[in-house]
Amino acid sequence: MKVAVCGATGMVGRTMLNLLAERNFPISELIPVASSRSAGKQLEFKGEQHTIVSFDEALLRKPDVALFSAGGSVSLEWAPRFAEVGTTVIDNSSAWRMNENFKLVVPEVNGDVVTNEDLIIANPNCSTIQLVMALKPLHDAFNAKRVVVSTYQSVTGTGQAAIQQLEMERRGEDGEMVYPYPIDRNVLPHCDIFLDNDYTKEEMKLTQETCKILGDDTIKVVATAVRVPVAGGHSESVNVEFESAFEVGDVKKRLSDFPGIKVQDQPDINNYPMPLYASGKDEVFVGRIRRDFTQENTLNMWVVADNLRKGAATNAIQIAEDLLAKGRWS
Repeated sequence: MKVAVCGATGMVGRTMLNLLAERNFPISELIPVASSRSAGKQLEFKGEQHTIVSFDEALLRKPDVALFSAGGSVSLEWAPRFAEVGTTVIDNSSAWRMNENFKLVVPEVNGDVVTNEDLIIANPNCSTIQLVMALKPLHDAFNAKRVVVSTYQSVTGTGQAAIQQLEMERRGEDGEMVYPYPIDRNVLPHCDIFLDNDYTKEEMKLTQETCKILGDDTIKVVATAVRVPVAGGHSESVNVEFESAFEVGDVKKRLSDFPGIKVQDQPDINNYPMPLYASGKDEVFVGRIRRDFTQENTLNMWVVADNLRKGAATNAIQIAEDLLAKGRWS
């Protein structure tokens, strides 16, 4: 298979390359793609050097699959052009997510919606992916009515420049500021831009994408997205009101049995999910599972995942793996 990684020099692109190697995805020809500034440079994959090419050159090679993580404007321009030559595009930007003509996919949750006609498939927002992973088995059983989520999002969600700002501040140095305020020893209730309703774009992604992925527009989702001085993954405090009654033990079992979820919930020995220990892993970790005693049929839980892996690169590659298993490129 010819596999293009578009945005290969970015944080998610590099993670995609690492995971393609880790997961032994079948590749006959790797096509690393980046902007004209990076074209012609060398990139290592599985111990071999590969030349980074432009989007024009990659298009001429007609890859079987293209993993896009190069930003929304690039995806809007180039994804349809790759699809026109028969390439299956799995796009990590927000360009296609809420377009009703394109599927928004988390394989464990709604992988069955993809058909052979889908040549552009959207990868959800990082914070949405881990949220719907935890919601899916519970929504199926108890029917979620309302979800209140507060996120604690890693600076890696902003990119390499944000990590550099955090590290610079920790060294006591002055330099380029990606955020409007310092991030070290601080939290910013501000992820992405503010919209007319005073919610941020990140918060509205959680609202809209969750309903689309779960296939249920009746679920009311409201979010507060917060940036924290962490470089390992995203965390979420989730409060869910269900239509049906539940037992906490049953909730834990359903979560434990769901593929891709690992329950860490032993408060007596301080066992709960943390981004420090989720970093570099592909599972979504769920803990602090407890009944909300202030409201009927309502649950609290704490959800953590590596936003560069399951929140982006892993999910995209899992979509490609599912398509391969279904004979897309046989």
